[in-house]
Amino acid sequence: MSDVLELVDVSVVRDGRPLVDHVSWAIAEGERWVVLGPNGAGKTTLLQVASSYLFPSSGTAAILGEKLGSVDVFELRPRIGMAGAGMIDKLPRRQTVLQTVLTAAYGMTAGWREEYEGTDEARALALLDRLGMAGYTDRKFGTLSEGERKRVLIARALMTDPELLLLDEPAAGLDLGGREDLLRRLGALAQDPQAPAMVMVTHHVEEIAAGFTHVLMVRQGKVLAAGPIETELSARNLSLCFGLPLELEQSGDRWTARGLPLSVG
Repeated sequence: MSDVLELVDVSVVRDGRPLVDHVSWAIAEGERWVVLGPNGAGKTTLLQVASSYLFPSSGTAAILGEKLGSVDVFELRPRIGMAGAGMIDKLPRRQTVLQTVLTAAYGMTAGWREEYEGTDEARALALLDRLGMAGYTDRKFGTLSEGERKRVLIARALMTDPELLLLDEPAAGLDLGGREDLLRRLGALAQDPQAPAMVMVTHHVEEIAAGFTHVLMVRQGKVLAAGPIETELSARNLSLCFGLPLELEQSGDRWTARGLPLSVG
């Protein structure tokens, strides 16, 4: 399998402080990665590099076989799907759900005078159906709940049939029902052999959906662990990552973590 993403000794420095510090990381076709770490660990910075919107201060980054710095990123970006809370404010609230997904076909956030083919609309409708939004196509994007918006963003990120899908905290801010519904759909996507390579950033092991195969743990911009979930997602690694003693339990294909009780006396 060829590498979808290859970071070699990558650092990102801002105001003299490394946000990402000498990170090497490779993602192969078919892999589904979870990126775990506390606030300020560098997770979103890594995702920005992986999406080609942020260039490393040092080291090399290759995305889909193209090296940043020697590729036209405007040709590369349609091959990458990205969904995150930061996109919500860029999308017109009065635009319909269907229009919100369709505009991704042209790399736009709002419709103008573009014309869509029947195949474009059919794909958008199929993606909305897959994400549980088939009955919302004529609703205004701004009237949706947080969970509904997150599902529309993922459908939009898949519109160009990307080779790499990046999800930045897709379950953040959702209630229990909304989170579980989204994770069920993400799990189905992750287990689809036709789906692109996936990277999902989260703070919580409870948000790891079924089908995710690998984990990257980062703390203070450095990699603490990277590899298959079954070997690298451990109580020891999780405790080191978040800086306090944690216990980790697995039930079926889901995980839970909790802090160890304080000793008394």
